[in-house]
Amino acid sequence: MKKLSARRRHPLAAVVVLLLALAATGGLYAAFAPASKAQADDTAQSLAIDEGKKLYSVGCASCHGTGGQGTTDGPQLVGVGSAAVDFQVGTGRMPAQQPGAQVPKKKVIYSQAEIDQLAAYVASLGAGPVVPTKSQVSPEGADVAKGGDLFRTNCAQCHNFTGKGGALTNGKYAPDLNGVDPKHIYEAMQTGPQSMPSFPDSTMPNQQKRDIIAYIKTVNSSESASPGGLSLGGLGPVSEGLFGWIFGLGGLIAVAIWVAAHTAKAKKS
Repeated sequence: MKKLSARRRHPLAAVVVLLLALAATGGLYAAFAPASKAQADDTAQSLAIDEGKKLYSVGCASCHGTGGQGTTDGPQLVGVGSAAVDFQVGTGRMPAQQPGAQVPKKKVIYSQAEIDQLAAYVASLGAGPVVPTKSQVSPEGADVAKGGDLFRTNCAQCHNFTGKGGALTNGKYAPDLNGVDPKHIYEAMQTGPQSMPSFPDSTMPNQQKRDIIAYIKTVNSSESASPGGLSLGGLGPVSEGLFGWIFGLGGLIAVAIWVAAHTAKAKKS
């Protein structure tokens, strides 16, 4: 008993007891405390990938292969990123109804939660463009004039000057951009679906993409009247010049004929 009492009175006894208490408290907290945010995010991402894989196996694997390696009926998906999935599935283009020159936009058959899961799985196959945030696609504060310059330089050849779309070769076409979600416009620029070239951030920075989105939204707004009168389909100077030649020159010829006929009649009388 005397030896035990002496140990209790040792100067380091209180320190040892405190350390043991702290270790016990930390162990209990680690065992029973809720998971950290990072762990929760990792768990949620893993669950999304697992659910996405199930959806992929049912709706996509027959054309794109069981591991996204591609087949004769569908291209490889390794490295396309979540943005490509969100665009193709979110606009109803995928799953495709039938093969053809171009897959058309149609009714979306997946919910946004399922689209996110599919995108998470495909993104896990290889790094690629990611789904943009709301701030990245928002046209608020963007420069519409610069967006118009960029659009006419890079996009108008196919989509025409106001994004009304147009025919391409071999049965393909550039779709009408009126009413398209800004997120999907941004994703199309990032990923280059079908006949469209891609414009990654290294080629076209985020601000320029936002400027283009702002321009498209402005020229297709119901509140935006055409300052030149009839828009003529928004096809640009070719259709406008043709209209001028046919109706303008045609009108002048008609007036000239009318004047000549009435002049001749007046002379006879």
